Amino acid sequence: MSEQDLNGKVVLVTGAARRIGAAIVTRLHENGARVAIHYRSSATEADSLATRFNNERTDSAATFAADLLDLQQLPQLISEVTDWAGRLDCLVNNASTFYPTPVDSITAAQWDDLVGSNLKAPLFLSQAAVPHLRQHGGTIVNIVDIHAQRPLRNHAVYGPAKAGLAMLTRSLAKDLAPDIRVNGVSPGAILWPEDGMSDAAQQTILRQVPLQRAGDPADIAGCVLYLMRDATYVTGQIIAVDGGRSIGW
Repeated sequence: MSEQDLNGKVVLVTGAARRIGAAIVTRLHENGARVAIHYRSSATEADSLATRFNNERTDSAATFAADLLDLQQLPQLISEVTDWAGRLDCLVNNASTFYPTPVDSITAAQWDDLVGSNLKAPLFLSQAAVPHLRQHGGTIVNIVDIHAQRPLRNHAVYGPAKAGLAMLTRSLAKDLAPDIRVNGVSPGAILWPEDGMSDAAQQTILRQVPLQRAGDPADIAGCVLYLMRDATYVTGQIIAVDGGRSIGW
């Protein structure tokens, strides 16, 4: 297929200023999309991305700040994107929070944060986007996690939140068909946590990966591009991009 066959398509990627989100928005822009770069606090990184993209193609990128935990801001975010671009074709629910919650110390605030960012926000942002996506036969791609299926020790809130996102992906695919396709990508060991992880812990994880190496954000971005651009007869599916780790460990 043409490298430019996302020409004219408008894509909103949440949490797009850094890490995997930045890789996703970069790959989609490289393939012709106009990209709406959502961020919460990473304004400098978001603006830098948008400047680079707009230097390549005029008015091909814009940044949008929103706290996705505030449901009142979600319809406004969609409105701001469509006011800028005139349409919305694709939504990538990438924004996420991730940290351990040992069972004996879980708080209601942690529950609200982890479930809010990983499940509640994708649902209600999708709801706000549906009227626009339906006009253009649009797509939704949710970034899930292989730990939606296999629990990660001391993550008794994050894992269930991502499991909910996996079921939400399938539910929306059924409810929004045939007008809108909805799929997910489940990353494995792509980027290590920002707050650090010991070399020993990293090696323990990598021994569970049949391909014997960590992945790259570009691997996730490539799968998102596939689901958005090429997979025209695929909906309700969640693809593990994990080097085979989810086969079993």
